[in-house]
Amino acid sequence: MSGRLQGHHAVVTGGAQGIGLAIARRFLDEGANVSLWDIGERPLQAATATLNAPGRVFTAVTDVRDEAAVYAAAEASAAALGPATVLVNNAGVLGPLVPTWEHSFAQWRTVLDINLTGAFLCSRALVPAMLADLQAQRAPALGRRVVNIASVAGKEGNGLNAAYSASKAGLIALTKSLGKELAGAGVLVNCITPSAAETAVFDGVPTEHRAQLHQALLSRVPMARFVEPAEVAAMAAWLASADCSFSTGAVFDISGGRSLY
Repeated sequence: MSGRLQGHHAVVTGGAQGIGLAIARRFLDEGANVSLWDIGERPLQAATATLNAPGRVFTAVTDVRDEAAVYAAAEASAAALGPATVLVNNAGVLGPLVPTWEHSFAQWRTVLDINLTGAFLCSRALVPAMLADLQAQRAPALGRRVVNIASVAGKEGNGLNAAYSASKAGLIALTKSLGKELAGAGVLVNCITPSAAETAVFDGVPTEHRAQLHQALLSRVPMARFVEPAEVAAMAAWLASADCSFSTGAVFDISGGRSLY
């Protein structure tokens, strides 16, 4: 790898598995230190062992819906690896696969709170320190980055998956708003909209429905396959690097041709 993320400290939420773990691996390969935030201690331990980068990986058991937990994780991560220069808001859940009117209020709130409010809380916890570092001229050449992992569902809407689609549409809008607010400050904010990847996000889907769901998802993708987590990670690494210098508040599609805009 090029080492283009040398000197960076990236916080990756939902970093213990799937796309988050792939992003952490790619960032480490490109020279960054990484803090993994996830809700499960055992998955974090397994991820740390898999990444095998002693001294360069910090983990924090964090529920991104919990403001106090997010701020505690931010403080602990900074103490361990220095101030965060990159935030990847990746934590997310799929939610129920039912008609909109069959969503319970609790299910709706859970999906929105994790996928959207969690990204807001993490940004709120970490962006002020990024701005303070830039204003104090502490490592200004590194730049600061926020990368949000949204979904093509946020552009198009998925039937039988309203909470997830709405949360990802909200994350796209949050990206655009935050990107505009920070455009002149040296903090670039962008999001990625992948099509479906075969990750643990599907674990909650009943086995008898999984094959049908996979077929329905692939039928919308002209390249006729799932996106690989490593492909999303490669795009995230570019967005976190100095190579991305004039894009902010932008939406980067990686959907195998599915997205029409």
